[in-house]
Amino acid sequence: MKLAVPDMVSNSYFPALAAVELGFFRKEGLDVSLELLSPSDKAFDALRAGEVDFVGAEGHGALKSFPEWQGVKLLCAQAQGMYWFLVMRADLGIKRGDLAAIRGRRIGAAPWVDLGLRRLLIEAGIDPDRDVSIAPIPGTLELKVNTGVMAARALEDHGVDGFWANGMGAELAVRRGVGTILLDVRRGDGPKGCFDYTTACIAATATTVERAPDTAAAAIRALAATQAALRKEPALANKVGRALFPTEEAAAIGDIVTRDLPYYQATISERSFSAMSQFARDVGVLKGHPSYDDVVATKFRHLWA
Repeated sequence: MKLAVPDMVSNSYFPALAAVELGFFRKEGLDVSLELLSPSDKAFDALRAGEVDFVGAEGHGALKSFPEWQGVKLLCAQAQGMYWFLVMRADLGIKRGDLAAIRGRRIGAAPWVDLGLRRLLIEAGIDPDRDVSIAPIPGTLELKVNTGVMAARALEDHGVDGFWANGMGAELAVRRGVGTILLDVRRGDGPKGCFDYTTACIAATATTVERAPDTAAAAIRALAATQAALRKEPALANKVGRALFPTEEAAAIGDIVTRDLPYYQATISERSFSAMSQFARDVGVLKGHPSYDDVVATKFRHLWA
């Protein structure tokens, strides 16, 4: 079986990576391998085409390949809350939280990921089309690209003034002294409500849930067990990093995951889904009001704890 993620060298989908590398899928009887497919819409395209069995990515990203979320099920969360950072070049001297200072700047952001930034800018009174330039970083639309790592490199090379990307990109930029964090949504930065715009999920087709419920349940148990193991023994993150990441990123992942541990919960609550749905309508990728039970695999909610 294949589990596709849109960024492999990252904390964004780390519970999925760790579930494979630490053997938690195998313990549940699933032979799962990782597949890097970037950006996230390509991963969901592969899910729809039957080329992969699971996707670990932002929940709203499924809407490109599965309009109105029809045909897809969100099995569980990898972690709670929107997980991208707004990082600006250190030499610009922009203070944390000063969103007004990004006017006229070039911000790198991947497709579908950028929607979160655009929405929070609107909420902050900034026009994302008129006041700032938001576009993918050159080279990041290839299928096998780790976006956060490339974002940090682009910032260092002055290819962009800032980026909206994952915690690994933010960590590398800060450690190298080339970037400063302007927004960390998970930790209270940004307009009210932006924490709940989206969350990292594990998704499968509705057909899988209907025809192979044992497989879906096993995947959820594997993710929940991985989250619990990381909360109990954070040093496991270093083991995964050494196995999967380049040297610099492997040295950073333990600290990043340790900070993320409070968010490692598998639950997709009705409140969280409602907020994500409203965000999706606000940014124009969802028209209707699909129900919580239609989209989220609530029949397995007892496995989230």
